[in-house]
Amino acid sequence: MSPEREAPSSAQLLRATLLIVLSACCFGSISPLTVIATGHGMALESVQAWRYATSAVLLVAFGWWRGLPPRAGVAPWFTPRILLVAGGGQATVATLALLALQWLPAATVSFLFYTFPAWVAVITAMRGIERLDRTRVTALVLALGGIAFMVGAPSAASLNPLGVAAVLTAALVYAIYIPVLGTLQRQREAIDVSRAIAVGGAMLFATWAVVTGTLFRIPDGAAFGWSALQGVLTAISFLTFLAGLRVLGPVRTAITSTVEPFWTTMLGLVLLRQPVGTGTLIGGVAIMGAVLLLQRPPVAQRPAQSSAADT
Repeated sequence: MSPEREAPSSAQLLRATLLIVLSACCFGSISPLTVIATGHGMALESVQAWRYATSAVLLVAFGWWRGLPPRAGVAPWFTPRILLVAGGGQATVATLALLALQWLPAATVSFLFYTFPAWVAVITAMRGIERLDRTRVTALVLALGGIAFMVGAPSAASLNPLGVAAVLTAALVYAIYIPVLGTLQRQREAIDVSRAIAVGGAMLFATWAVVTGTLFRIPDGAAFGWSALQGVLTAISFLTFLAGLRVLGPVRTAITSTVEPFWTTMLGLVLLRQPVGTGTLIGGVAIMGAVLLLQRPPVAQRPAQSSAADT
């Protein structure tokens, strides 16, 4: 009988929580930094090509430094199929979400994108994996109500429907993409999947930028700097997220990650001077409430009876 794994100490929990907060803030910084870089005249595909290229270099170097040997019988992370699947999914999500920034404030995009857990609940119910119990229905109503409030509030009269459609499609694609990543990680180290995402994304965005002739069309050093900074933040977010997840587990990690849209909101206010309407805040709180509800285990997984012996 193998010894049980020791519960993490309070210091380990605090460190892991801070790592997840750092990861969420890094991810939440991408949208405002993209707005700044494109505001300097750099094309979106060029910004993302240099972002993922920077991230790929850092993650490949980190993986080489760790020196993890490939597992026998498992296709390596750099095979064309894995690069296409991992990088293609990420590139699709990033493109849709960042395109929405042309029409919507960064805060609105971030909150609307965070409806993806609700879409996961719908998809798993449609596939018969988990049923839509009362908790999940309530969460779904909260998420949809948050969307309706943000889009329908008087302060949201200028919200472009194309932007709303783009970011909600990004959230839906991400909800489909998550199980794909889970499949890739079953037999591979998390760092390998991270490298596949970064390298695959860099190749796809670079191809797009070459086709449009914008890859080396960099207006100034500041634009390139903002793009490269996104790559550094992306690499840090991957590494800190994986380290925190190992200690906290998926539920605590998901709850802690809800700091991301609020961080994006603050950056949009400070860096971009984008106003935050009441509708955005109320709708955003409703969406975050849905995310927190979805972290509760399904009713079918809870014990039917409890007794003093169980406590």
